[in-house]
Amino acid sequence: MTTDLIAALREDLPAHVLVTDADIAASYARDMAGLCAAGNPAVVVLAETTEQVRHVMRVATRLRVPVVPQGARTGLSGGANAVDGCIVLSLVRMNRILRVDPVDRVAVVEPGVVNADLSKATAEFGLVYPPDPSSWETCTIGGNIGTGAGGLCCVKYGVTAEYVLGLEVVLADGRVLHTGRQTAKGVAGYDLTRLFVGAEGTLGVVTRATLALRPTPPPALVTVAQFADTASAARAVAAIMAAGHTPSLMELMDRTTLRAVNALAAMGLPEHSAALLLIAVDTPEPAAELAAIEAICTGAGAFEAFTAEDAEDSAMFMQARRLALPALERLGTSMIDDVAVPRSRLGDMLDGVAAIAERHDTVIGVCAHAGDGNTHPIVIFDATDPAAVERAGVAFDAIMRLGLDLGGTITGEHGVGTLKREWLAEELGPVGVEVQRGVKAAFDPLGILNPGKVV
Repeated sequence: MTTDLIAALREDLPAHVLVTDADIAASYARDMAGLCAAGNPAVVVLAETTEQVRHVMRVATRLRVPVVPQGARTGLSGGANAVDGCIVLSLVRMNRILRVDPVDRVAVVEPGVVNADLSKATAEFGLVYPPDPSSWETCTIGGNIGTGAGGLCCVKYGVTAEYVLGLEVVLADGRVLHTGRQTAKGVAGYDLTRLFVGAEGTLGVVTRATLALRPTPPPALVTVAQFADTASAARAVAAIMAAGHTPSLMELMDRTTLRAVNALAAMGLPEHSAALLLIAVDTPEPAAELAAIEAICTGAGAFEAFTAEDAEDSAMFMQARRLALPALERLGTSMIDDVAVPRSRLGDMLDGVAAIAERHDTVIGVCAHAGDGNTHPIVIFDATDPAAVERAGVAFDAIMRLGLDLGGTITGEHGVGTLKREWLAEELGPVGVEVQRGVKAAFDPLGILNPGKVV
C-alpha cells in the first residue's frame, strides 16, 4: 500500500515535496502534546500550492488513506499527531502573504504564514492582526484557524474566529470550497467559515484565508499587582471588569509559574507573591484608567500594585508571561489543561486547582488569561515514575471535571485533539455529539481527514 501510495502521489507532485524516508517522516509524527499517542506516517507531503493539496486529497480518497494536516506543530492537544500509515500534509511551505489591503482592512494569506510575520507585514500599513497566541513567533495562521486559537489580548480583541472572514478549503475528495467574504459585512447562507475555525483539519484543509485587520493601537502600559493568595487576584479581576474597564490584557501567574520563569530567564519576578496579575491598557491616555485599576487591585487585597514606567518595561512583563509554558515544561513532563470558566467563577477554579494539586500530591503551575476566564493549569510530573504518572492523569481529569462543574468548557483555545476527546462528549451531551458526527460525515464521508481527533 505504501508503495502504491507514494507512486500515486508522485504522479502529480515534484520530488522535493515528498518525504519518504521513514526516520525523517517520523519527525513529523506529533505536536507539542508529548503524552498523546502518535502513529507512524507513511509519507509526508510538504505542499507548496493548493493544486498540490488537491492532488493529495484525490489520491487519499481513491486509496482510502488517512490525511493529517499540519502547521508548525505547536499545538498542545495532539490535534496534529499522525496515525499509522497516514499522509502527513504539512502546510508550512505555503507561507505567502498574498495581499494586505489598508482600505478594506483585510489580509489574504496562505496557511503557513507565521503569526508574527503577519504582524510585521501589517504594521507597515498601521494595521494589526490582533490574535496573539503565546507561540506567535512560531505558530502559523493555518494552525491558529485549525484550533481556534486565542492569545494574551483576547480580553479586549477577541479570538481567531472573530477575524476570519473567508476561507479557501480543499475538501476530502479534492474539490475546492470558498467560504465567507472579503467585505466588512455579509450573511449569505450558512456560516461555513466559522465551521472550519476550530475544526482541527477534520472537515477540510485550509489553503487560503481572508483575515480582518484593525488599526494598530498605542503601545500598552502594564499595571502589576501582587497578591498573597489567588482568590484575591480573582476578586480583582472581577472588580476590574465590573467597573467597566476594558484592558487589552489581563494575565495571571501563580507562584509556581513565577519561580519557573525566573529559573528560565532570571527576570527577577517576585516569587513571594502567590499570584501576580498583569493588566495592560492601550488607550492613547491610559494614566487615569491604570490608576483606577491600581486602586481596584489594592482594594481587592493586593499588597503591592504599580504601573510600569514605559512601554519597554511593559513589554518585559508581557514577555515573562509568554515564557510561562516553556518555563514550566523545564520542571518535568507536563500535561497542559486549557479550561475556561465564567469570569465570575475564576476564584473557584483557582482554589479548586490548588486543592486538586494537594489532594493528588502533584505540582500544578497555573497561568491564565484571567480577563476571559481561560486558565492553563499545567500538571508537572516525573514520567519515569508510574505512580506520579497515574496521579498526574487523575489530577488532569479532576481539573476538567471542575471546569465543567463551574459552567466552563474543556478548552478555551488549544482544541480537543486526542487529549480531550473523551471529555468532549461529556461537555456536548449525546445530541451534540450526534450532530457533530453528522457534520463530519457530510464533509468527510470516508473519515480520512485527521481521523481520531475531535469527534
